[in-house]
Amino acid sequence: MDKQTTLAFILIGIILMIWLYITAPNPSQIQTQPTSKDTVKVEQTEKPTISNEVNIDQTKKNEPFLSENDNKPSKTIVVETNLARYELTTKGGNFNKVFLKKFRNWYSSKSNGEKINNFVQLINYSKGNSFSIDFVTQDGIKINSSEINFNFDGNTFVSLKNNDSVKIEFKVNLQNNRSITKSYVFYSDSYEIKSEIEFDNFQNYVNNNLFDITWDNGVRFVEHNSVDEANYSDASVFSGGEQVLVDASSVGEKVTKNFGGRIDWIAARNKYFASVIIPSEPDKIESGYIEGIRNKVGFDGLVERYDLRLTLPFNNQINEKNSFSLYIGPVDYQELKTLGRNLIALVNFGSFFGLTFLVRPIAEYVLLPLFQFLHSFIPNYGIVIIIFSLIIKIVVYPLTKSSYQSMKKMQALQPKIAELKEKFKDDPQKLNKETMKLYSTYGINPAGGCLPILLQMPIFIALWGMFQSAIDLRLQPFIFWIKDLSTPDVIYDLGFKIPLFGVQQISGLALLMGITTFVQQKMTIKDPNQKALVYIMPIMLTILFMSFPSGLNLYYFLFNLFSIIQQWYINRSAGEIELVPVANPNKKKGFMARMMEAAEQQAKQQQQKKKK
Repeated sequence: MDKQTTLAFILIGIILMIWLYITAPNPSQIQTQPTSKDTVKVEQTEKPTISNEVNIDQTKKNEPFLSENDNKPSKTIVVETNLARYELTTKGGNFNKVFLKKFRNWYSSKSNGEKINNFVQLINYSKGNSFSIDFVTQDGIKINSSEINFNFDGNTFVSLKNNDSVKIEFKVNLQNNRSITKSYVFYSDSYEIKSEIEFDNFQNYVNNNLFDITWDNGVRFVEHNSVDEANYSDASVFSGGEQVLVDASSVGEKVTKNFGGRIDWIAARNKYFASVIIPSEPDKIESGYIEGIRNKVGFDGLVERYDLRLTLPFNNQINEKNSFSLYIGPVDYQELKTLGRNLIALVNFGSFFGLTFLVRPIAEYVLLPLFQFLHSFIPNYGIVIIIFSLIIKIVVYPLTKSSYQSMKKMQALQPKIAELKEKFKDDPQKLNKETMKLYSTYGINPAGGCLPILLQMPIFIALWGMFQSAIDLRLQPFIFWIKDLSTPDVIYDLGFKIPLFGVQQISGLALLMGITTFVQQKMTIKDPNQKALVYIMPIMLTILFMSFPSGLNLYYFLFNLFSIIQQWYINRSAGEIELVPVANPNKKKGFMARMMEAAEQQAKQQQQKKKK
């Protein structure tokens, strides 16, 4: 979770705490133990390499591999499918460029959308070394396939249609009848690529009987806002039944982590796209390694790069093969779910202080399916969000109604509480006791107004995460000035950043959201002690939401608007609340009453100790 999102939740939480404190009585202080935020510790290690135990002769680097193809120019092979255009090169038998046909660059117009350069391209080709083999020979020679020019015999352009597939094979022949073959199988309607690495006559030649498969430089950054993209970029492995993240969050600081044993997959991603290596035999993996770094770009931009490594055993066979699947494509829930192998873990639905176990199921099994179902017959995502927000409002209506009714009862009780405060102004303990007795007499829970809001927080956070990172909204327009629901709808640039919040651009939907929040607070809060909240909460939320995606702001603006209409209807239909004593107020004591009794008992014990 990025800094601004975390700050937003913290401030909202503080406001809710203040609200609870003001609307509840002032009990004696109860000692509580502070909780610590869940963190994932990234282990700082040296980069593992199978060459560590031998002296590498750098003057002989790749020497036995360069005799055949050293001076040959490299070839480019193009494979075009319904989903992507893959440009491969004989230099290393690697990917040079990967264009995704369903996803435009942020700077490309729809009218020119058929030109291949208008589609996102995910490979950092200028740095090379995208999918390589790395090992050390018994003679101490370090071999990296990215520097080897492979042979290729076949068509240099292949177009796949109608469930076609094609196999592209790169091979290099070496001294002593040795050879390495890298092959790829592409499918017309899938982002998955099957790959096979084959060694011939390498027995007793690979040092330590280990070799590495590497993917360097992660995924190319392709969004207009590189800071936002960096906040959602990371690398991870799926091992031991869970995803383990490695995130380079500090500028210039390198993070590394080693993984041992079975690895189901290893991946690097930016905000919306990922490259994944999936071993066909996860149990054969000796270890994995991730190295990442975040760097500044330009005046205030950011970029993150991740190197991935899988170490496999070499079994000293005359012919030895290892198979993998590669995924170079969108972080799209349905695409990843189709492939299985727990790849849906790559979809980040957000979390808040370790509540992933609660938030993710709500987003994954309720909100996202509903969102995609609506879009199946409503093409405009802005209209989808309007209907979506209305449905969510109807679903949480019982909680909202309960909250409104509880707050109105508290407002009706304020004159009686004021009388108690005047009567027992010199006896705080007696005031607390009589206040709780008053609540019990009329069957009012002092936390009832905020409890429904707290119960909605998991839904709130799940929606937050889904709208922040849903690829469905990428470059999707709505109306008027709202051209991309995945980015802020900027209507004015201040030319400077607001201190603390780092906000420079004014969002139209954030302003509308803030105005509706103010109206809602004005309708809800009547207690003079809470008057500050009427102004503080809308202002803080408006500033924080300035940098959030317009799709998210559109949802909360509409949610507030529907809440105002709903509250007006409830107030009109319910009329004035009449306080009626309950039949048996002492039948069952609530949590607040029990807490007050415990506090009072503790105070008495302390006084007795002082007297002794």
